[in-house]
Amino acid sequence: MTPHDFCSPDFRSEPYWWDLTPRPIVPSQPLPDRTDVLIIGSGYTGLHCALQTALAGRDTTVIDAEDLGWGCSSRNGGQISGEIKPGYAALARRYGEGKALALIGEARHALDWLGAFIEQQALDCDYRQSGRFLAAHNPRQFRKLVAQAEQQIPGLEQNLQIVEKHDQAKEIDSEYYHGGLVIERHCGLDPAKYHQGLLQLVQASEARVIGHCAALGVEREPAGFRVATSLGTIRTRNLVVATNGYTGGVTPWQRRRIIPIGSYMLATEPMSPELADRLMPASRVFSDTRKIVVYFRRSPDGRRLLFGGRVSVFESDPVRSLPALRREMLRIFPQLEDLRISHTWMGFVGYSFDNLPHLGEQDGIHYAMGYCGSGICLASYFGNRIGLQLLGKPEGNSAFDEPRFQTRPLYRGKPWFLASAVRYYQLLDRLR
Repeated sequence: MTPHDFCSPDFRSEPYWWDLTPRPIVPSQPLPDRTDVLIIGSGYTGLHCALQTALAGRDTTVIDAEDLGWGCSSRNGGQISGEIKPGYAALARRYGEGKALALIGEARHALDWLGAFIEQQALDCDYRQSGRFLAAHNPRQFRKLVAQAEQQIPGLEQNLQIVEKHDQAKEIDSEYYHGGLVIERHCGLDPAKYHQGLLQLVQASEARVIGHCAALGVEREPAGFRVATSLGTIRTRNLVVATNGYTGGVTPWQRRRIIPIGSYMLATEPMSPELADRLMPASRVFSDTRKIVVYFRRSPDGRRLLFGGRVSVFESDPVRSLPALRREMLRIFPQLEDLRISHTWMGFVGYSFDNLPHLGEQDGIHYAMGYCGSGICLASYFGNRIGLQLLGKPEGNSAFDEPRFQTRPLYRGKPWFLASAVRYYQLLDRLR
């Protein structure tokens, strides 16, 4: 029995991506007594870190409380930007012009790095440089996009194309938006296929990857750390926290600096080829200029619409919030009224208080997290950087080592302020 009358008979409350790439089944293996490198978290960050240390000959173990890649590494929308949230002007005010250039430049370099990695490793993950259509939700925002394209910062230029509202049918069959900006270099992929290919590389490197092994406690020792897990105790010389939006109380310093925010998605049943081609002719990835952003795209096979965003003030069960998410989809695409929904799911995005990703070391524990919605690209890149840093290689240096990883008084990892913030940004979207 389907939960809503607009759901398909085969409706599933789990990620669409898992249909093609079921959660990995790995051979059972015991937790060793010792390891050189222990990584908590088996998403993109943890696996890229493990790949570097294992290939360098370090005995490496990755543990995860759930199935491997169960978090946002297999729950995201598959959109890749290589961008960070703060713009150049805001970063220049905080850190100076040189640092602003370095931060934005490195994030964009991460996108090129990821594309080269996928090509070099021949990963079968439907990777494609599709370009992004950044849609303006009102005329004022369209004018801002025009200014952004015409007044690019020297040294940060990229190929941008302005699309007027009267021309936007070549990008999107919707009257909801007021034109937009095409960012040619942005990409898309199948996130679960990408994670599976990365996992296979890590397994081939002889790193251990152990699922359903929750970290329960961390103690500092003279030679490293003693970590209690649900499968026993393990000692390690180096400890890496790679949990992002799923960071828990076992590492309280990191937890106090990450804001987990639920992002909700749906997938439609297959469309006719004619409807799919009319809906988004160039098959780009899409997002819009609202603070409470929505994002959407065609599935890699071109047949479904994958639509995501946040439609509730409080965290909710994705099935319960599905009617509101569908209404948001129909605001943009009213012609999909009769198209049924086949999947819905959610995942926790890891935000930071300064809207920047961070990597570094605190009390001997290495970490990389806070990707603020750009996790495919930045999690992969910063996982690689942390691995290189553990090996003492200068290539691991990053401009993102330096900004202070902030928290707020009274914050302990549960964002009690989130509902008020969502309401505030909803108001801004109506006014701006």
